[in-house]
Amino acid sequence: MSIRDNTNRRLKEVLDVMAAGSRLDIKPNGGEVLLEAAKRIPFTAEEAELLSGGVPRGHKNLTKATADLVKAGWMTKGRSGWSITDNGLRATVAFNTVEKLVEALKNGTLIPAGTPMPENPAEKPSTTVTSVPAAGFGEAEVFGNHQDGRPEAVALAGNFGEVVGAPNWDPTADKLQMSPAEQGLWKLLLDLPAGEYSYKAVLNGSWDENYGAFGVRDGANHEFMHAGGPVDFVYNPVTNDVLRGGF
Repeated sequence: MSIRDNTNRRLKEVLDVMAAGSRLDIKPNGGEVLLEAAKRIPFTAEEAELLSGGVPRGHKNLTKATADLVKAGWMTKGRSGWSITDNGLRATVAFNTVEKLVEALKNGTLIPAGTPMPENPAEKPSTTVTSVPAAGFGEAEVFGNHQDGRPEAVALAGNFGEVVGAPNWDPTADKLQMSPAEQGLWKLLLDLPAGEYSYKAVLNGSWDENYGAFGVRDGANHEFMHAGGPVDFVYNPVTNDVLRGGF
């Protein structure tokens, strides 16, 4: 299949994943939804190619495509997470194949009057985000990462080490160690001056296991511009990704 075809298939998975979680009234993080879609429809070698900034081609294509779901009024994106609308739920019934979904988005097709809501939106295989609690994070078994136990330690190694009194990129530094939190998450609050920063999550004090942007093992660094002030970092062992913000 072409890259466009694969993107369309993943786009339907995005809507299905969102519908599957709707019964639990959750707003999953967008990165987790995209990750699950990519797990269901794996990237080809061409799609896995990293573009500038370390983003896989397939991920960038899918992220761009989700704008069509927002434009159609089927989902919303916010700081607190992604939500599927009632019309989005009905769209999973009215346009229940990739072909129908793509055609409807392309032509702006309205959902037929009387289309019911899906009967069991949360009935999906156990390897989906349907088990993810309200904040969009789940227990480790949801995606199968670290099923045999939590990491013993998680450090946020980056170029901000010296700013907080630790060596840069040192996963053994005390001030860069994340603390276990609720729902299996790991957190670290740092007060950083204005600047451009990059970092990775490093497990068990060794670079043998580290995760970059989008939770990719040995992947590209997370990078962000910061205006200055506290930053709340959250590592999720489900996705191996690190998010920033008020969690």
